[in-house]
Amino acid sequence: MPQVDVDMRGKAAGKALLQLNTIKLNKILFAENQQQFIDEVLPHELAHLITHQVFGRVKPHGKEWQYVMVKVFGIKPERTHTMDVSSVQGKTFEYQCGCRSYPLSIRRHNKVLRKESQYSCRSCGVELAFTGKQLS
Repeated sequence: MPQVDVDMRGKAAGKALLQLNTIKLNKILFAENQQQFIDEVLPHELAHLITHQVFGRVKPHGKEWQYVMVKVFGIKPERTHTMDVSSVQGKTFEYQCGCRSYPLSIRRHNKVLRKESQYSCRSCGVELAFTGKQLS
């Protein structure tokens, strides 16, 4: 029987720790979306554990995982959730290029400040620059 911990943070709804036979769930998103967790998130993460135990090391959302989702749980295999994450959204900072502005997470913002990363616009190719504005 898998262990279930409700102690995750961030925007991910859940995570399967294959070697530990453990499922971690996002505490806040679970409280806000209990039925969606029962209908979608728990089967999604359990499918990862079952797939690992039956098929071994395979792609996380590959054909084996999709098979388990459809045949065992009878649900469409989806990789991501559609829950509102505004309550768990971290701080964001506004960056600009030559054609638009982008919200960057605090993690990416700090990497820019420490000169560990730089980001460029996919449309115009210009390096993103911090506007000095915190969005949230």
